[in-house]
Amino acid sequence: MEEIISAGLEALGLTGRVPADAPVKLARYGQLLLEKNQVMNLTAIREPDAVARLHMLDCAALLKFCDFEGKTLIDVGTGAGFPGLVLKILVPSLDVTLLDSLNKRLDWLDETAQALELNGVRTLHARAEEQALVKGFRDSFDLAAARAVADLRQLCELCLPLVKVGGKFLAMKSTGSDQELAGADHAVKLLGCRVASLEDYGIPGTEVTHRLVIIEKLTPTLKGYPRRWSKIQKDPL
Repeated sequence: MEEIISAGLEALGLTGRVPADAPVKLARYGQLLLEKNQVMNLTAIREPDAVARLHMLDCAALLKFCDFEGKTLIDVGTGAGFPGLVLKILVPSLDVTLLDSLNKRLDWLDETAQALELNGVRTLHARAEEQALVKGFRDSFDLAAARAVADLRQLCELCLPLVKVGGKFLAMKSTGSDQELAGADHAVKLLGCRVASLEDYGIPGTEVTHRLVIIEKLTPTLKGYPRRWSKIQKDPL
């Protein structure tokens, strides 16, 4: 994994921009993931080479499109730590909050962050739509990220209330998301934001192309948002 990650970072033009030990730590992260995956469902990707490319390098590509230095980021629905923990390894000055609704995953992420000697990583057992109502979280983060299969309308309502004015929401999507993006136009505008850019990128060593949707926060979140999850699901913005 280390060799694949190192070559992939070079192909992405990131060599020299990340710590020299980043490939070692990312490979170790991948090993810990595969070991834990034998007893806990963390990923459907089970081959080391695929983990290196489709998890580590996929997340690393975000560095091409956004400045993470010294920023605060909340990773909503972090799962096995993607993209938050990868970005933390690549940008040590990034302050990362990993939010998930499953405690077992967060316990493993705490153990993994400790094993990788990472500081400035916080795990948070919560639901995004509830946490966004909490002082110190609402309109507070420089960046929010989601690498989730949920519809972009739902993701906007879950993630954008956590972002400060001037901050950005990074939604990791497929290149076939044009219709989904068009459908989320109302949600983006209602929540005081705009689509800043769409960035398509190839994952080194694969024929896979993914898309990063970057949404910029222009005004504070309107009162009443986010709504309860049942409402978000039943009646997306």
